[in-house]
Amino acid sequence: MSSLFPALTGDPGEQAALRFGHRALTYAQLAAAAGAVGRQVRGKERVALWATPALETAVAAVGVLLAGVTAVPLNPRSGEQELGHILGDSAPALVLAAPGDELPAPLRGVPRADVDVHATGPVPDDRLAGDDDPALVVYTSGTTGPPKGAVIPRRAIAATLDALADAWQWTGADVLVQGLPLFHVHGLVLGILGPLRRGGSVRHLGRFGTEGVARELSTGATMFFGVPTMYHRIAEALPADRELAEALAGARLLVSGSAALPLHDHERITAATGRRVVERYGMTETLMNTSVRADGEPRAGTVGVPLPGVELRLVEEDGAPVAAYDGETVGEIQVRGPNLFTGYLNRPDATAAAFTEDGWFRTGDMAVRDPDGCVRIVGRKATDLIKSGGYKIGAGEIENALLDHPGVREAAVTGEPDADLGERIVAWIVPTDPGSPPGAEELAGHVARRLAPHKRPRTVRYLDALPRNDMGKIMKRALVHG
Repeated sequence: MSSLFPALTGDPGEQAALRFGHRALTYAQLAAAAGAVGRQVRGKERVALWATPALETAVAAVGVLLAGVTAVPLNPRSGEQELGHILGDSAPALVLAAPGDELPAPLRGVPRADVDVHATGPVPDDRLAGDDDPALVVYTSGTTGPPKGAVIPRRAIAATLDALADAWQWTGADVLVQGLPLFHVHGLVLGILGPLRRGGSVRHLGRFGTEGVARELSTGATMFFGVPTMYHRIAEALPADRELAEALAGARLLVSGSAALPLHDHERITAATGRRVVERYGMTETLMNTSVRADGEPRAGTVGVPLPGVELRLVEEDGAPVAAYDGETVGEIQVRGPNLFTGYLNRPDATAAAFTEDGWFRTGDMAVRDPDGCVRIVGRKATDLIKSGGYKIGAGEIENALLDHPGVREAAVTGEPDADLGERIVAWIVPTDPGSPPGAEELAGHVARRLAPHKRPRTVRYLDALPRNDMGKIMKRALVHG
């Protein structure tokens, strides 16, 4: 196949490639440092990356991929039991880390190599690697059992990044600012490998902060990638921060992913900046499936249309395709295309269960599709599809309605068994004013007026905060199982 990074394997120049705080590398410097990493890992099957939000992680990932070796990004916040499982399952020959990083006990039995971002070595030629050769093994946080390693081939990375370039008009002239973790596909594949494949540059904040976003977008950055918790903080800060509002107004593209961005935050950001946040939809196993297009109609609440090369369908519980795309009928999303993973490492059973006989991947995500093809996610099949009173109800739209209430700061919706309804709708609320939370009847009426009476919460529970994972997703199983 062609190189994943033509700007590095061709004639790398002195244009900016990576910047983490005050530390930066040009394309020529990155090519040399990646070559040094390639020399360290050559001939190995898999190597682990201690994936801190640092320059070393980005250099290590590029060097490993250029060498045709498989990278296994490790979350530095993983517990020892989870880390031990991942290491036992993936059996890395080496762990790459920044000099001075202290590694936890499970890694002490794995040979270590420090990444020197100023080292030099010949740039490996990754064009010798095959399309289906594994590039990454990314571990998914399983809802039951230990995490599974999704094997992501080189063609999936190339297909996704090229499809996003088409959808977002993404070029080498773009400068991306982000502050995402680098052990997941959002921060690593889209946020680091994406700019480098285009020949552009990325400025990583290290730690997200609205001041950093404002600073970078007002000094040449053109795009910002974030998760909903980041955009929520931006929306909260905007009324008092004119510099932030002006910086966002000047951005070419604002993208949110990893979870649904509440409509309330969409509206507050647009009102303050005149810019609309673009949403896209993907998974570890599929990379990116859909996106709102940069040249399309911005529509809050949708994740856009299938990306070039991606086939997408909605199916009923019996596996039959949804009869009509009417914006109301809920079905499970299934996808096919070059963006898909090849399977779960060492888990042929789980791999077989994830696909239909004719090759469609079962995402477990529930959605409706509008007549024009736009997809609206309503939640996960396991936790967000509520069957109440004969209706199939997506938790997402109820959460958006609740967030429209001024007394609600955060909201999550789940279902629980009910002898009469099958399942009753439960709202978990973090109130704006803990001393005076909105009442259950008030919130039920608020939802019923905006959506429909059968979508109103029957039970309301109040919390100080919602449990979230590292990517900002609400951990609903922690709510349900308490």
